[in-house]
Amino acid sequence: MPTIGFGTWQIPINEHFQSTIQTAIQLGYRHFDTAQIYNNAALIGDVIRESGIPRSEFFLTSKIWASHRSFESAEDAYAMILEQLQVDYLDLLLIHWPAAQGEPMVWQAQNAGTWRAFEKIYKAGAVRAIGVSNFLPHHLVPLLARAKVKPMVNQLEIHPGYPQRAALRFCMDHGILVQAWSPLGRGTLLRHPTLEKIASAHGVTPAQVALRWCLELGIAPIPKATDFHHQKEDLDIFGFELTPEERDELTLMPQTAFSGLHPDTVTF
Repeated sequence: MPTIGFGTWQIPINEHFQSTIQTAIQLGYRHFDTAQIYNNAALIGDVIRESGIPRSEFFLTSKIWASHRSFESAEDAYAMILEQLQVDYLDLLLIHWPAAQGEPMVWQAQNAGTWRAFEKIYKAGAVRAIGVSNFLPHHLVPLLARAKVKPMVNQLEIHPGYPQRAALRFCMDHGILVQAWSPLGRGTLLRHPTLEKIASAHGVTPAQVALRWCLELGIAPIPKATDFHHQKEDLDIFGFELTPEERDELTLMPQTAFSGLHPDTVTF
């Protein structure tokens, strides 16, 4: 899996969408992250097919939405995702959000049922890897107790100002790779004085600092950028290192740029 992914959540679906993806591919992005709810898979599939680059060079991730979060419908959701992307397989399939409302026995069973469908798809060789998104430790513990195949990835909102240290530690202890969605805090961190100070010390941008912080914590970030120069910057994070003090300062920042989307309180 490429270390730096390209997020497509909230990229406007307009006449510029496909050119945004085309530019990312030209710059070297090969890992693209989408989801059922984004409604952009067909457009992404068109650009990838027309790029002339073999499918095998891409790493494609998608996530099933809450409407298909059950054993009975997860396979149908996967078939729809493949059809929209116009590919024969995904590199990574995730449960977008855990069921977490109501009686614990009920939502735990719902998550476990969805995961059984994922295991079936994986064991059939129809997907290369399976995982979850937005699962905190108390969602993962009951899932792991029933799982025959452990989640390989957990995609979480993580960035300076929202490090999710307990969830990150739990995943690392259980051999689950963590990916960071919204690693730039939806753009808010680009104007944060702490990141600006550290960026100035290294001659880089605040975005590069935030992404480098993820990298040094063992997290694979999935930034989103529509501007050519920002896309290029987001890939160029391997030429500097944060000091331990800078890394700690970013980790210990007060809560900043949190989206407000918490797995236990969202209504989906």
